Amino acid sequence: MKLSEYQHEVVHTDQHSTDLTVHLLGLCGEAGSVAAVSKTRMRYGDAFGGWRKQMREELGDVLWYVAAIANNLGLDLDDIAKANLHRTRTRWLPTPGYQLDAGAAPNERLPRSGIYTFHQRVNADGRQEVTVHMGGHQIGDALTDNALNDDGYRFHDVFHLAYATILGWSPVTRALLKCKRKSTADIDEAEDGGRGIVIEEGVAAFAFAYGASHNHLDGITRLEQTFLDSIALMTSTLEVGVRSAADWESAIIQGHNMFRQLLIHGGGSVEFDADQQSLRFTPPE
Repeated sequence: MKLSEYQHEVVHTDQHSTDLTVHLLGLCGEAGSVAAVSKTRMRYGDAFGGWRKQMREELGDVLWYVAAIANNLGLDLDDIAKANLHRTRTRWLPTPGYQLDAGAAPNERLPRSGIYTFHQRVNADGRQEVTVHMGGHQIGDALTDNALNDDGYRFHDVFHLAYATILGWSPVTRALLKCKRKSTADIDEAEDGGRGIVIEEGVAAFAFAYGASHNHLDGITRLEQTFLDSIALMTSTLEVGVRSAADWESAIIQGHNMFRQLLIHGGGSVEFDADQQSLRFTPPE
C-alpha cells in the first residue's frame, strides 16, 4: 500500500477531521506509547515476548495520527516522505566529489593538491602575525588577529583552504592563488568576484565564532542543524549551493582540526588533497 492510499483510508475512521489539536495531542500520546513499549523491552528483554506485536500496533497508531494531521493540513504523505528522504540524504550523505570548476581552463581551476605552510612571527607592533606560503611563494598579505584578544584568527586562511579542498569552492582562495575564472566574465563576476568573497568571509567568520564557542570543535563530530541551515541560506545562490550539509559539516570540522593544530604549534604545514577531500597537518620543524 502506498502512503497516499493509506492517508485516504484514514479519512473514513477520523472522528475529529477538522480538529488539529486533537490529532496533535493524539500523536504525542502514541509517541509516548512507543517509548513505553521500548522501555518495557529494555527492562525485561526476551521475557517480553509480545513486544514486536505491541510495537507494530503503537507505530501504526503514530502513522494514523501523522496521516490525519497531513489530511487536516492538505499535505500528501507520499510528498512528505520524498521530501524527508531528500532532506536526510543531504544532511548525512556527502555529494559526489565532482569538480565544480572542471570546465574551466587549467590555470583557472583550484589546485587539487599541494601544501600550505603557515609561518608565525611577532611583527614590529608586537602582534602575532602569520604569512602563508605555497610552492615557495607567499600567498596574500601577512595577517594578524585584527582583534583586542588573541583568538588565533590570523590562521583563518586554513578555513578557506578547507572549503576549497572539501567543497571545491572558495572565491577567497581563487583570489589568493590568482586562479579566478576571468575567461568567463559572468562566472568571474557572479562566483569569483567581490560578492562571493564577502559571502565566504562571512561564512568563515560565522563558522569561527561557532567553533570558538565549542572549544574549536575539539572532539565534536556533528554540527547543529540550525547552524548548517544558516550557512546553506547564505550560500544558496552560489555554485556551492549544490553541496550538502554533510559536505559543509566535513569542511568546517576538518578546517577547525587544522586550525587547532596550527594554533597549538604556532604554525606548520597543511597538505591538502581535493580528490580525497582531506587535510593533513605537519608541525613546523
